Amino acid sequence: MLKDMLGIAVRKLVTLPSSTLGLVCDLLEKLSDEEWVVSTKRFLRKENPWEAITAPDFRVWKTIKLGTHKDVECLKSAITDAGFRIGDWASDIMGKPAFTVAREEIEIELFTATVAELGFKGNTRYDVICTRICELGYKLCPAEVGPQLRRQHTDQPINEWLVIAMEAIAYSDGYLCVFYVAHDDEGLWLNTGYGSPDGLLDPRGRFVFVRRK
Repeated sequence: MLKDMLGIAVRKLVTLPSSTLGLVCDLLEKLSDEEWVVSTKRFLRKENPWEAITAPDFRVWKTIKLGTHKDVECLKSAITDAGFRIGDWASDIMGKPAFTVAREEIEIELFTATVAELGFKGNTRYDVICTRICELGYKLCPAEVGPQLRRQHTDQPINEWLVIAMEAIAYSDGYLCVFYVAHDDEGLWLNTGYGSPDGLLDPRGRFVFVRRK
């Protein structure tokens, strides 16, 4: 998929006049700054890219530790040994190169908000929700947050489903997935949901994210 996107980009770039190409190069340099990425996405949605957004006062919901285990298999064992369940797809994406564990033990503060609390009234695309999280001064979670939250969120209320705002990881069949931390009638789960950019989320869906440093 990435190679296809790069091929399309190169084919378009070589057709541009030099004046426009210079503008594109300037923009590419600026896109190393997360603020520019967020503003460019707003511009493409025909919104004011520099309009200030009033950030809700989300308070720290929970502090967890990352890097508690030396590798993925040890982390998986710790989760299941504690009586939690890992769905097949969650187990699969934990084995992908995109999933890593922190090399050193660190603490990380987590925040939560529903899709509605992030400012959306109806079903909303996953990529739009993630962009809004960044616009409000927060950022997406490291992927390790999903399994670690499952292991450390021992008193999760029944019927609570938490969506981990993260860069989606491709399952073996190619579907983009993100972690869900859930408590249903069958127990306490680490599961997954579709994380494709155009996937729609209900306004009641609750996301987990972290503060931008």
